[in-house]
Amino acid sequence: MDPLGARSQFVEVQNLPTWDQPQGVQDEVDGENLLMEEDDQLTDLLSSLESPFPFRQDINSKIVLFNGDVALLNCTAIINTSNETLTDKNPVSDSIHRYSGPELRDELLKLKGCRTGEAKMTEGFNLAARFIIHTVGPKYKAKYRTAAESSLYSCYRNVMQLAKEHAMASVGFCVVNTVKRAYPLEDATHIALRTVRRFLENHGENIEMVVFAVSDVEEPVYRKLMPLYYPRSKKEERIGLPLLPADIGNAEGEPVVLERQIRIAEKPGNLKDDSRDESLESDLGLVGSHAFARMEGDVDKQRKLILQGQMSEAAQQKQHQRNYNRWLCRARAEDLSDIAALKALYQTGVDLCGRTVMVVVGRNIPVTLIDMEKALLYFIHVMDHITVKEYVMVYFHTLTGEHNHLDTDFLKKLYDIVDAKFKKNLRAFYFVHPTFRSKVSTWFFTTFSVSGLKEKVHHIENLQQLFTCILPEQIDIPPFVLEYDTRVNSPYYTAQSSGL
Repeated sequence: MDPLGARSQFVEVQNLPTWDQPQGVQDEVDGENLLMEEDDQLTDLLSSLESPFPFRQDINSKIVLFNGDVALLNCTAIINTSNETLTDKNPVSDSIHRYSGPELRDELLKLKGCRTGEAKMTEGFNLAARFIIHTVGPKYKAKYRTAAESSLYSCYRNVMQLAKEHAMASVGFCVVNTVKRAYPLEDATHIALRTVRRFLENHGENIEMVVFAVSDVEEPVYRKLMPLYYPRSKKEERIGLPLLPADIGNAEGEPVVLERQIRIAEKPGNLKDDSRDESLESDLGLVGSHAFARMEGDVDKQRKLILQGQMSEAAQQKQHQRNYNRWLCRARAEDLSDIAALKALYQTGVDLCGRTVMVVVGRNIPVTLIDMEKALLYFIHVMDHITVKEYVMVYFHTLTGEHNHLDTDFLKKLYDIVDAKFKKNLRAFYFVHPTFRSKVSTWFFTTFSVSGLKEKVHHIENLQQLFTCILPEQIDIPPFVLEYDTRVNSPYYTAQSSGL
């Protein structure tokens, strides 16, 4: 109890500014808005699209971003992140134990641990909060990323479910993913924000306030990502749309695993008719198996059929393969030493899953000074034998200028020419040091120009984030990239190391 007349150290959450109130921290977003308005075509197209996280004043008024100690919040419940035995030593747990008193440790022994992704509740004891909800975040390994995402989602979802079941008015979240569990902060923040948002949309009518308590290291990431999930205006909603990740979860915010989805045939009642057509095709396929019958038809006619959408998928694939083989033959025959000398594309080590890593250095591509068709040939020549197995690509956008930017038409042509194995075996595309405009351009390209690529693109803000997927000794990074990253992100690294 505080001495008579002393000011309470606990924080009254009702006095904290909610997310819908102006907070003087929108300079970066406003700058991005002005940048977007330079391109009327992009603005018009964005205005015609519907965001999966629309502007909701009623939800924003329930959200608080608080830089401080979660243990001091006067919420109905605060969240403690711990390990499976509920004995973890981390700054959040240590503070909660210090303010709640020794009774909490005795109470935790009665719970007999907690599984990863689950949530268990105790009293708050000497805290201002009435309850403490304990949850266990996953240990992150790039190889088991999907499992980690599902577990972290379960942490936030189960906490919110307990809050609803016990009619709690307010909940104070710490950042569940601790440093020692190695979960990338930005990836984890996406899951936290969208899970809480979806729960408030679907089940949160009686929850009055959710507080995200963050540290100095975590606050900039939360401030950057919160407008994507809690836009404070229609304008902010529109700007945030292309910056959302490919996987925004299902209706509850749960990560979507495509391999686990059940595929149901369209119009199953028509199976009998379809099977009759298939058997007819197979019978016709047996006719004329000799060389003369296998002769190719008129090439011009085939191209016309493709344009008219009348050529079968198998025939289109065959035509595409022939086209790619012609490009490959040219690539092997032509002198491409001038393109190779640019050192814009090279093979390095392997990622944490053992997949080959290919590097593209944007600043080394003088688009306006070289023959881009030769560049395309060089890409095919280098990549053809790499893509027979799974691989990842790292693109350094660092310090690129207008003369380094690849034209969308060129990228579309490249994507259309390359063999199917290029697309099938590409497991991830890491876009390092992206700008706002490059993020928007990438989103439009992967949304409207090509298919199957959007979910593989990951924007990487700093090298430490890249090193959670590829160890430093496994990738050859240009010196200017290292120098830039150290200069721009050194405050982040200093704050992170001091928090360990």
